[in-house]
Amino acid sequence: MQKPKAPEGYNTINPFIITQDALKLITFLEKVFDAKEEPSAHTADTDGLLLHSELKIGDSTVMIADSKPGWPHTPSLLQVYVDDVAKTLKTAESLGAHIVTEPTDFYGELLSRFEDPFGNLWWVYQHGEEQAWDTEATTDDTEASWDAAPSKELTYIHDTLLDGMKNLGKHKD
Repeated sequence: MQKPKAPEGYNTINPFIITQDALKLITFLEKVFDAKEEPSAHTADTDGLLLHSELKIGDSTVMIADSKPGWPHTPSLLQVYVDDVAKTLKTAESLGAHIVTEPTDFYGELLSRFEDPFGNLWWVYQHGEEQAWDTEATTDDTEASWDAAPSKELTYIHDTLLDGMKNLGKHKD
C-alpha cells in the first residue's frame, strides 16, 4: 500500500483531541511528552474557546480544541512511544494523571497506560527488542489467541484495560 501524500509534518492519521480546558491539556502534554505547540495554528473561536491548536510530539501532529457547551465528553485513546516510560509516568502522575497499567513487558516492549487529568487514555510504550507473538499454540490455519493460556503480564495488561475503560473519566478534575 502506498502512503497517501500529506503535508510536511503530518502523518496519514493525526489525532484530534476535543477536551475541557484545552490550554491546560496543552501545558500537560508539553511537560509530559515535550510537546511543542505550533503558534500559527492556535485559533480561538468567537466565544473565546480554543477552536484549533497543533502540537508536535516526536514526529506526530496532535490537534487539540476545547469542547463546546453541551458536547459530550469524548475521550481520546492514544498510543505514544517514549524513550523512558518511568520518567514519563512520573511526570504525568505529578501533574494529576492516574496510572492505569504499571510498566509491563509486552513482547519485548515496555507498556504502560495512564489516564490524563482530562479523561484521555494514553498507551505509553518504550521500544525494546523485536519479538514475535508466541505462535506455538497455533497452526497455519489459525491465529494466536488471547484464550491460549495468557501469561500473568498479558492477563494484567488485559485486566487493567478493562478496569481503566470502565473508570475512564472518573479521575478527571
